[in-house]
Amino acid sequence: MGSSLLSPNGAGLKAFTLFEGVLMLVLGVLALIFPVVASAWITVIVAVAFLVGGIVGWVSNLARSRQLGRWYCFWRLVISTLFIFVGAWMIQQFRGGPLEGGVVVASLAFAIGLVFILEGVVSVLVSLGHTQVRGWGWGLLNGIVTLILGVLIVTMQGWGLLWVIGVLVGISFLFSGIDLLAFSASFHGDD
Repeated sequence: MGSSLLSPNGAGLKAFTLFEGVLMLVLGVLALIFPVVASAWITVIVAVAFLVGGIVGWVSNLARSRQLGRWYCFWRLVISTLFIFVGAWMIQQFRGGPLEGGVVVASLAFAIGLVFILEGVVSVLVSLGHTQVRGWGWGLLNGIVTLILGVLIVTMQGWGLLWVIGVLVGISFLFSGIDLLAFSASFHGDD
């Protein structure tokens, strides 16, 4: 009985995959309909992750300080402290109201744009360095598209930055949901 839930053709696995696919579709559509709200929620989650990561980093570094060495431990504590301050600052900004929260969302969106630019440049360079490998053009296309998205995000102003994160997550969730539903239909068969 329990093994049927874990088997690739199990009804339990199919039901779970269908549920996950529908949930991802719904969340994706909601994020696309309400991108600013989705951007704010995601930014709050990032802020909490920074805060928790910084605290865990402090505890971990102090517990392993003898094994890490003095300077390595010091710099890891500096980074953990930075995570705590950034996370706390982000949360505090949201407590200050929509304008302050919007600044945090826009800052995170801008940072994502910078990451996309760097990722795009690296992808283009790597693909151009491997033109003898089959499929290198897809890497080049990926790099160009990522680079263009990064430039578009970085050059946005005002309200544009407030919806970027929500739209990106919405699209990602939407495609994940479609993928999960297709996976469920294709690989689980009819039960």
